[in-house]
Amino acid sequence: MTKIMAVGDFHGDQILAEQLAKKAKKEKIEIVILAGDITLANLDIKNLIGPFAKEKKKILLIPGNHETPETSEFLSRMYSPYTHHLHGTHFQKGNVGFFGAGTANMGPGQIPDSMIFDLLKKSHEKIKDLDHKIMVTHIHPINSKSEFTGFKGSPAVRLAIEKFKPTIAICSHIHEAAGLEEKIGQTKVINVSKKEFIFEI
Repeated sequence: MTKIMAVGDFHGDQILAEQLAKKAKKEKIEIVILAGDITLANLDIKNLIGPFAKEKKKILLIPGNHETPETSEFLSRMYSPYTHHLHGTHFQKGNVGFFGAGTANMGPGQIPDSMIFDLLKKSHEKIKDLDHKIMVTHIHPINSKSEFTGFKGSPAVRLAIEKFKPTIAICSHIHEAAGLEEKIGQTKVINVSKKEFIFEI
């Protein structure tokens, strides 16, 4: 079993990063998933990944709509070997595969919805036969509970869930939806935002 913490939407909040890193240590977390919007408007990158790296946690991160993929990739390189940039790539631990695509159709790093699907398809390919798969995106799927605020989700993310059938799909983006869980087919969809979600798989 692997113990995982998933969270997003730091928006440059160094205090939150420190608090969660301490909790990751206390809870003996092995992998930390950062589901985008780590920075605020592509700024304030200091001491957001470092607290987790200091605790020697494996960190999987994607960009949100507040940072470009180049920024999240830079952060990943800065804190290597503890970090892995999951945007359009995969990571494997035992029989658990992680794949993801960040950003959204807004903000400094915005990409078309079709590109999000292409990145998810590419990153899923290498881990498609594993027993458990965890998909990480920033934006939520269209026609999901997270749309209660009026912000439409991504058709690409929903299509990826339906086609690739991950065990768990992690998203963030909608702060008011933090902690919201639902099922799409057999996939458990969890909107983490700033409310960390801890699970074992």
